[in-house]
Amino acid sequence: MNAPRMAAKHAEELFASGFFCAESVLLALARAQGIESDVLPRIATAFCSGMARTCGTCGALTGAMMGIGLGSGRTAQTDSVQATYEATRQLINAFEAEFGSRDCHSLLGCDLGTPEGQATFRQDRLGRKCAEYTRRATEIAVEVLNQTAA
Repeated sequence: MNAPRMAAKHAEELFASGFFCAESVLLALARAQGIESDVLPRIATAFCSGMARTCGTCGALTGAMMGIGLGSGRTAQTDSVQATYEATRQLINAFEAEFGSRDCHSLLGCDLGTPEGQATFRQDRLGRKCAEYTRRATEIAVEVLNQTAA
């Protein structure tokens, strides 16, 4: 199995185990880069469910952005941001091209910040969509990181 698929499969497994979108993606991308830390899911938690159920950017996408940062982010104030920004733009463009949006409420068709949206999420089994976003965001991020490293 290739690296993007392996990382995506791991993200799906994490999501199925009870981690949310951003947590699952960040953990899978960190593992793919040889990084392990108890801090990682905690960092990502607030980004889950469209930025803490505020109808913001999809948590899977923000988790992937953090994962890209792990691989290409700055370690000093004088380092350039260009490579990370370019990789992040590639990720966002690919995600939006595939799914038509980057925002959680548009992707799911409901507002997770309301009781009605929560009911719709459960009733329509929208977690299946979230699992797909989690899988693909991870896969796309690994592909982008591989291009950046090449």
